[in-house]
Amino acid sequence: MFKKILIANRGEIAVRIIRTARTMGIESIAIFSEEDRQALHVLLADRAYYVGAADAKESYLNIKNIINIAKKAKVDAIHPGYGFLSEDPNFAQAVIDAGIIFIGPSPKLIKKIGDKLSAREEMKKIKMPLLPGSEDAIKSIKEAQSVAEKIGYPIIIKATAGGGGKGIAKVFKQEELESALIKCKKEGLVYFNDDRVFIEKLVINPKHIEVQIFGDQKGNVVHLFERECSAQRRNQKILEESPAHNLKPSVRKKICDLSAKAGKHLKYFSAGTMEFIYEPHSEKFYFMEINPRLQVEHPITEMTVGVDLVKEQIRVAAGLKLSWKQSDLKSQGHAIELRICAEDPKTFLPNPGTISLCQHPQGPFIRVDSCAYSGYCVPLSYDPLITKIIAWGDSRETCIKRLTTAIQETRITGIKTNIILHKHILQHPMFTDATYHTGFIEKNIINKKHKEFFSFVNDHVFIITAALQKLKSKNINSAHQSVWKNSPTEDDF
Repeated sequence: MFKKILIANRGEIAVRIIRTARTMGIESIAIFSEEDRQALHVLLADRAYYVGAADAKESYLNIKNIINIAKKAKVDAIHPGYGFLSEDPNFAQAVIDAGIIFIGPSPKLIKKIGDKLSAREEMKKIKMPLLPGSEDAIKSIKEAQSVAEKIGYPIIIKATAGGGGKGIAKVFKQEELESALIKCKKEGLVYFNDDRVFIEKLVINPKHIEVQIFGDQKGNVVHLFERECSAQRRNQKILEESPAHNLKPSVRKKICDLSAKAGKHLKYFSAGTMEFIYEPHSEKFYFMEINPRLQVEHPITEMTVGVDLVKEQIRVAAGLKLSWKQSDLKSQGHAIELRICAEDPKTFLPNPGTISLCQHPQGPFIRVDSCAYSGYCVPLSYDPLITKIIAWGDSRETCIKRLTTAIQETRITGIKTNIILHKHILQHPMFTDATYHTGFIEKNIINKKHKEFFSFVNDHVFIITAALQKLKSKNINSAHQSVWKNSPTEDDF
């Protein structure tokens, strides 16, 4: 087993990985940018190294600097987390070339399934249901018009290397096609350095269902059941649950079995997620993409199946056999996760700044994955996700009640967050009866003109001068400190 791993990430996922590493007796090495000197993952890791300026290109996307730190720290393996370099085959290859183990799929596999057109081709081989669309990347507006006319409007244009809600445009009529095509190609180039796009038929108000798969390097692949991720804003998930409540057992079995079959076909190893569009009225599902990494929403699978996916990623990367067979895995009860983001709940624009008070909920069957604390300055440069609140119950109704209590106990002041949005989602009839869809938040909540909807609750004000003073005394912001050591038994480099 590994003695030391580097986490090539930040925020709550870096904290999450550090905690599992600690339970396994593995030393954790963190990296931090100029804006992250006070970050929680820096305080929790055994050691933390300065990786670069605030701009992600200079720090968390800087492959050369990360590899150099890994060599200096003499780590055995690197965990990429999610986002940043987690789906970059060049990073995975650079890690391997440096003689270090990459905790994730092979560079070849990441490249193959990271390209959405290539992934579609692989899924055709196992007869996975696919949406009608273009076979290859669209090369001209004329070709786009031809495909759109063939499959019929509405359509959706997607960047082949896209993700995170970027490089996507819905088109409802021909007059919108050219501008949407230009937009997607530009976003693809800016965000993914790839302007190739393709077209699929757009399903109106579908559900977003995904299946967690896991494989080892010995050919074993299992599924760990499904999650529903239909609560979205700006094409990005903000609430997830498992299991998908209104999914018929026969559909659940088919979608999960096909996902495991896809993993075996690809010789997949480590954690992966098969994503689907689902039409409740027809009970049909269609493959969207494969994510070759740990998902933000992985805790709800851990809560319902009773596993530690990060631990299993580390074990599999070390060459060990999967801890479970398919017959060992059972989904029990219900879990829901809320993503708390430092953003304006009306506009969804980031709202960085210093958190004056951070009070996380507690109680039976409540889990909090967070990088936030009182006095922490949320940076502008990165994703606004700061906290995930997860609840489990023996039924969906119980789970919702526990989560409602948890969100009411949550206090984050000094910055704006989307907490108020989650309060309204949890009590909305379309959510409570599980009929919500991917357009639910925009159509049924954001566009509602109730005056009281976004009237903010007056949160309690607490005096935390002593806590802030304690943080200041640590002198974490020292511009000269590039290595942090939280393990008193070792010397600094």
